[in-house]
Amino acid sequence: MLLKLPIIDCVFLERINRFVALIKINGKVKRALITNTGRLEKFMVKGRKAFCMPKQGGKTEFILIGFDEGEKGAIIDTRTQAKAFEKAVEMGLITWLKNCKIKHKEVKIGSSRLDYLLECNGEEIWVEMKSAVLREGEYAMYPDCPSIRGQKHIKELITLKEQGKKAMILFICALPNVKKFKPYEKGDPEIAKLLRLAKKKGVEIRAIGISLLPSGEVVLENENLEVEV
Repeated sequence: MLLKLPIIDCVFLERINRFVALIKINGKVKRALITNTGRLEKFMVKGRKAFCMPKQGGKTEFILIGFDEGEKGAIIDTRTQAKAFEKAVEMGLITWLKNCKIKHKEVKIGSSRLDYLLECNGEEIWVEMKSAVLREGEYAMYPDCPSIRGQKHIKELITLKEQGKKAMILFICALPNVKKFKPYEKGDPEIAKLLRLAKKKGVEIRAIGISLLPSGEVVLENENLEVEV
């Protein structure tokens, strides 16, 4: 277990804008914060069972954490995904990051901010994390829509690598029972092209699998998913 969340069963009603959904809890309609900026069309279906978490302050009373996928849930909340990754690093559960620690978060590079600066055996690695919650069979995919920001981040990682630094893009595949990651060409063909270039230039491309149990436990399913770019 990576995290234990105080989740509450809820029912998704509709997405009223990029950041807010209407949900139903105990027969009452409430507003929930959406932290994931993807379209999430496969999840955002009226009447679908979801998982929410209470929050304090702001215009929403809850956070939309994820959606029911049978015995386990998919996690769409990007903050939960990030916390799960950080905990996995801290606990030494990711073997290829065994001797690493998070040195800084939200690191400014050029005109962008990358999610993490890791220190691994005295070496620094610049890391950008992306949420892969689109499913196609055994694959988790990213992105589900065009992402100028995502393109910019990959370009920054390529530049860092060309400058002799270590750079990595990490996909959090927050779907139960996925085996592999690949870019979703139809979502953003430019991102798929940039990922292939990044790989050619030596940027490390990694993916881990996590999921949500009905108890609210966030678990690491696979610490080293196969990546196809």
